[in-house]
Amino acid sequence: MDFLNRLTAYRAQEEKLRWEGTFLDYLEVVRSNPKVAQTSHSRIYDMIASAGIKTDEAGRKEYLFFSNELFGLNDSIERLVEEYFHSAARRLDVRKRILLLMGPVSGGKSTLVTMLKKGLERYSRTEDGALYAIKGCPMHEEPLHLIPDELRGDFEKEIGVRIEGNLCPHCRMRLQTEWGGQIESVPVERILLSEDERVGVGTFSPSDPKSQDIADLTGSIDFSTIAEFGSESDPRAYRFDGELNKANRGLMEFQEMLKCDEKFLWHLLSLTQEGNFKAGRFALISADEMIVAHTNETEYKSFIANKKNEALQSRMIVMPIPYNLKVSEEVKIYEKLVKQSDMRHVHIAPHALKTASFFSILTRLKESKKNGVDLLKKLKLYDGATVEGFKDKDIQELRTESPDEGMFGVDPRYVINRISSALIRRDTNCINALDVLRAIKEGLDQHASITKEDKERLMNYIGIARKEYDEEAKKEVQKAFVYSYEESAKTLLENYLDNVEAYCNWQKIKDPITGEEVDPDEKLMRSIEEQIGISENAKKAFREEILIRISTYARKGRKFEYNSHERLREAIEKKLFADLKDVVKITTSSKTPDAQQLRKINEVTSRLIDEHGYCPVCANELLRYTGSLLNR
Repeated sequence: MDFLNRLTAYRAQEEKLRWEGTFLDYLEVVRSNPKVAQTSHSRIYDMIASAGIKTDEAGRKEYLFFSNELFGLNDSIERLVEEYFHSAARRLDVRKRILLLMGPVSGGKSTLVTMLKKGLERYSRTEDGALYAIKGCPMHEEPLHLIPDELRGDFEKEIGVRIEGNLCPHCRMRLQTEWGGQIESVPVERILLSEDERVGVGTFSPSDPKSQDIADLTGSIDFSTIAEFGSESDPRAYRFDGELNKANRGLMEFQEMLKCDEKFLWHLLSLTQEGNFKAGRFALISADEMIVAHTNETEYKSFIANKKNEALQSRMIVMPIPYNLKVSEEVKIYEKLVKQSDMRHVHIAPHALKTASFFSILTRLKESKKNGVDLLKKLKLYDGATVEGFKDKDIQELRTESPDEGMFGVDPRYVINRISSALIRRDTNCINALDVLRAIKEGLDQHASITKEDKERLMNYIGIARKEYDEEAKKEVQKAFVYSYEESAKTLLENYLDNVEAYCNWQKIKDPITGEEVDPDEKLMRSIEEQIGISENAKKAFREEILIRISTYARKGRKFEYNSHERLREAIEKKLFADLKDVVKITTSSKTPDAQQLRKINEVTSRLIDEHGYCPVCANELLRYTGSLLNR
């Protein structure tokens, strides 16, 4: 019954969206809300902007319209929206260009276009995205086209709306035959954009050049009506049902455009530059639509190498859409794809998708010529991690050094295929990082087209990802062994900071037990600093750096905590882990644990399940695996 109620409410809402009136009624709508007459490019930009824009401290923008589907492409999307959509919405010359998304396979190009199409459908159902058309027009065209050219200047001055384009042949004839030239009486209706209904959203996909007809783009003659109307140039004898006709007022996706026969592409020259195209035996037909296409780099290079394509090339805006280069964002891609499958019930152990992402991102990076930068450091810097000796400007230099990073490498589709294989083949309802890496390796073995050199390189990346996972596994178990880990870390930090402050200020420190004044505990400070390789000569500078950071936090009213300084956090963790290493090693690797060891294992397992996201299966596997690592 609840569903039936929702169905009834949906029908009622759809009914509310219906609107019909005369051209005079429409003029009042335009007068009160000029946005209803905006161009297709302007409508698409407003649709994107209406979802919200977040700006970070560096001034970079994140467009929330794309945030739930596309991950790690913020820079590319910001450039796309600002340089194309925003400019085109302001009627700059950019709107007279075909938008060509270029990037590697499975990089998000099709998803981006699908989001624009679906977004337009939803936006046209809102008050801000409402648009209207001449009722019965096969191209659902803007009713303001009814206004004669001579009066458009006056209309713009009075209402503030610029009119571009002319009536289609079909409506031009109807204006005389049905309405006697009385534009005031022409019926107007609100339209809802829909790809399924072929209203304002179209898709053209080239097929066999020998069989495909240009009519798929521009419409065709209806030969069954020629006897009735007497001429092929009579609009009533023509079907205005090509994709360019039906996508008017919205967006048309041109799939595999660069593979298309030349005769189809020439129609786009006039449409992009002049806003019209030729069809049948009619004058040029106006169309207001955004043309978006997508291709890979190889096809694009082949296209621009052909001199015959120069005219079309000059009418394109090429936007690179590379692979994501951030591990944390790659994890979101795999999470999304797994959730969309029927394998949602299978538990994926913590770090499994992150380990797969390590492998993926490594394949998309280039070795740097900068001293001290290997692929792993580069990967961590790109993901926002703090790496000793590097600052924000270094990251920018690395990006500038290799501008084509992300245009090559392993695609997410391959990795999710291998994750799927691991999900299906696992006996238990849980997979871990080792299962995923094993599946990726097996996939390489089955890939006959991979060269020996490429396979060795990819196997090396699997090895690096495995080492990173080994470190994460040890940390996870060691954390779980530390009872009340956060409290232990805070206590150790406070003790260290008290000693550092006394050391830097040449003061004594009060012994917490005896209460007497004693020198700062050098042994304690060094036991922590040595965990991250702070030498005897560098200890003073490091301690002063910590004191300056504490002062900065205090000035800003913020509390300095154990994770407020990345290197100090790492040192505190390593110190805690070092003190516990022997306990962990003995407990996890014992084949016949005694009662005390068994109790500790059960406590740690519970903590891994309750606090770290493991299930009983992967928690026990993690403990066994970590025990084998510590015994090596």
